[in-house]
Amino acid sequence: MRKLLNRLLGTGAAPAPRTPSDAAPRESADRLIGEGNRAEEAGRVEEACERYREAVRAAPGYARAHLNLGIGLEAAGAAEAAISSYEAALAIDPADPFAAYNLGKLQYMRGVPAEAERLLQQALRSRPAFPEAQVVLARVLESQGNLGAAAAALETAMRLKPDDFGALYYYAGVLLQQGRTDEAQGALKRALVIDPESVDANLALGKLLLAGGRPGEAEGPLRAVLRRDPHSMDARARLFEVYDARGDLAAAVAEIEAVLRERPDWADALYNYGCVLKKLMRLADGENAFRRALAADPGHSGACRMLGSVLLGQCRTEEALALYRAARERSPGDLDLESAELFALNSSESIAEDELFARHAAFGTRIEQAHPPRFGPFRGAREPERRLRIGYVSGDFCYHVVSLFMLPVVERHDRSAFEVYCYSTGSRVDAYTRQLSARVDVWRQANALAASALADAINRDRVDVLVDLGGHSGIPQLAVFAQQPAPVQATWLGYLNTTGMTRIRYRISDRHADPPGLTDRYHTETLIRLPHSQWCYRPFVSIACAEAPPLARNGYVTFGSFNQALKISRKVRRLWAEILRRLPGSRLLILGIGEGRARDDLVADLAGAAVERARISVLPYVSLQDYFNWFNAVDIALDTMPYSGGTTSCDALWMGVPVVTAPGTRPSSLSTASILSTVGLPEWIATSAEDYVRLAVESARDVTVLAGLRTSLRQRLRQSPLMDEKSFMRDLENAYRQMWRAWCEIG
Repeated sequence: MRKLLNRLLGTGAAPAPRTPSDAAPRESADRLIGEGNRAEEAGRVEEACERYREAVRAAPGYARAHLNLGIGLEAAGAAEAAISSYEAALAIDPADPFAAYNLGKLQYMRGVPAEAERLLQQALRSRPAFPEAQVVLARVLESQGNLGAAAAALETAMRLKPDDFGALYYYAGVLLQQGRTDEAQGALKRALVIDPESVDANLALGKLLLAGGRPGEAEGPLRAVLRRDPHSMDARARLFEVYDARGDLAAAVAEIEAVLRERPDWADALYNYGCVLKKLMRLADGENAFRRALAADPGHSGACRMLGSVLLGQCRTEEALALYRAARERSPGDLDLESAELFALNSSESIAEDELFARHAAFGTRIEQAHPPRFGPFRGAREPERRLRIGYVSGDFCYHVVSLFMLPVVERHDRSAFEVYCYSTGSRVDAYTRQLSARVDVWRQANALAASALADAINRDRVDVLVDLGGHSGIPQLAVFAQQPAPVQATWLGYLNTTGMTRIRYRISDRHADPPGLTDRYHTETLIRLPHSQWCYRPFVSIACAEAPPLARNGYVTFGSFNQALKISRKVRRLWAEILRRLPGSRLLILGIGEGRARDDLVADLAGAAVERARISVLPYVSLQDYFNWFNAVDIALDTMPYSGGTTSCDALWMGVPVVTAPGTRPSSLSTASILSTVGLPEWIATSAEDYVRLAVESARDVTVLAGLRTSLRQRLRQSPLMDEKSFMRDLENAYRQMWRAWCEIG
C-alpha cells in the first residue's frame, strides 16, 4: 500500500492537458512547457521549473502552464509553492481534473482530508474514468474511517485499470481492516498474477493464510519472499509459525534459530523460540529464551506470561507468582498478566479460598470496565423453544484435552434443536482440529482477530449461547465475553474456577465438583450443575490395560502421578514421602518432569533418611502411546492438591488404576472427587490429608481389590455417566435451554 501511495503521490503522475490556443503567448508557453518536460525527464528538475515559470510569465492566463509548474515544484520538494500553482490553474479552469487531482493529493498529505476529498470528487466529476484519483480518494476515505467507501473507490479504480497491482494490494489491506479476510486473500492472489515476485504481496498473503489456519498454503508465498530477499527476517519468522502450526517443531526451531543468528536481540523472535522450546519440553532452554526476550524488551507481556508458565512447568510455583507480582506492579493495567497469575494461584498453597475468589472478582471488575458491552438489543427472536445457535470459543481446538472432551459434544449435539459454531483462537492446526471443524455447522478460524473483531463476528453470527472453554487458562478470550456479543454467556470445561466476571452469567459444573452450598460463594457466575457429570470422557487412543496390577508380579506397590508439574505442591510431596515411609519397598513413578532443576528438587523433597532415591522414578514427557502404557506399571495413582487432576484421573481409571484424592474447598481441588463419584468409587476419596495417606497405605496392602479393579474399571467407566455421551449431551443441552429460557423471561 505504501509503495502504491508513493507512486501515486510522485512527480508527473498526471499528464498535462493539451488545450488548443491560437494565441501567440500560449504557443510560446507550449514550447517552454515542452522544454521543461524534457528537462524533467532527464532529471534536471530546477531547469524544468525555470522553463515552467517562463511559460507562466509568457501566458499568465494559461491553466496548463500553472499545472506544469505545480508538477515541477512538487518534484522539487516545494509542496507549498506547488499548491499555489495548482490553485492558480483551478482558478483559471475549475474543470481541470489534473489540477484538482494533484491539489487533492497534496491536501491529503498536509492532513486536510475534507478538502482533499472535495478536490478529488471535483476531479472525478470532470473525468469519471480516472483510476488514479479513485485510489487517492480511497486513501482519504480510509483516513477518515470510511472503509466501505474506500473499498468502493478501489473497486471502481480496478474496473477502470484491472492490471493495477498497487490498487489490488491496497484493496486487500482495506478488506483486511474490515475483517473480510477471504476477499483480502483473493485480492492478493490477483495482485500476484500481475507481479508474482512481489515481496510485499507474497508476505502479506503468507501472513493471511497463516492467520486463517492454512499453514500449508502459507509456505509457498513465504518462500517466494525469501527467494527475492533471503534476509527477510519477517518472512523467516512467519515460516517458523508455519512449521509450528503444523507441529513440525524441529523445523520451527531451525527456522527461528536462523532468525536469531541475524537478530539475537529480537524480543518477538526470542519469545517464539521460547514457546517452541516449551512445546518440546526443553524447559530450561525455554526459560533462557524468555529471559533473553525480557532483557531485550522488559515490557514484553507475552514473554513474561510464558516465563511464568515455564516456571510452573518446573514445579516453581512461588517463583512464577513472584514474577507475575513484579510484572503486575510494572504494568498494573495488563489484564493478560493478571489472568496468568490467577491461573497460577490455583496451584498455590499460600492463598486462602476467600482471597483467591476476591482476586478473581477484582479482575472481573477491571476487565468489564476496560471492555464495556457493545451489543444489543440482540436480534435473535426471544422464543424459549426455538432452535438455538451455540458458540464455543477456545484456543485449544487441537491435540489438547479440550478437543478430547469436545469431540463427543459436537458429534452428539441435536441438530434439530441446536446449531453449533466454533471460534478457534489458536494457531495450531492438526488432525484433531480437522476432526472438530468437519463436525460443526460453522467453523471460524479467529486467531488473527482482535477481541473486538471476534466479538463483532460472534454478534454477526447471532449466537444465542456463547460458551468459553478456557477461563484463565491457555489463550484466554475473556475480553471478548466482556463485550457481551451474545445474550447468554457461560464458561465450562477448561478452567475449574470462576472467571470473576458477571457478564459470563453461568459456569457449568456438577454436584460433585461443586457441592451445593460449598463453592457457590466463590463464584461470580451462577453454577449450573449437570445432574450426573460435567465431564464426558472419550480416550484419545485405545490401549489395552494389563490384566493384573504390577504389584502381583513385582511384590511391591507402585504409586504413580502423571499430573502436570505445576500441580505437584510442597504439601503433596510431603504426603507422598510419608506414604513411601510407611510402606518400605514401595515405589513412586512420576511422569512428565524433564531433567534439570525441577526433577532434582522433586527427588530431593521426596527422598530422605527413610526413602531411598532408587525408589523414586521421574520420567520426562513421552508420546501419547507411551503415556498410556506407563499406567500398566502403576498400581495406585496419587492425586495432587490443592489443584486436582482431571483428564489424567480419567486416563488412570480407563487403564484400570484407582486414584486416591483428598478434595479441598476450592473448585479446582474437587475434580478427581467428581470423577470418582460419577464412576461409583467414593471410597477412594479421602476426608483429609491424613486420611489421604491412610487410604493410600491401606489400599496398597489389598491386592485382591487392586486386582479386581484392574480388570473391571474400564467396563465400569463405559457403563457410567462419565462415558454415556448421549445422556451427557441431553443434560448439557437441557442446561443451555434452561439458560436461554431464563434470558427470554428476564432478559
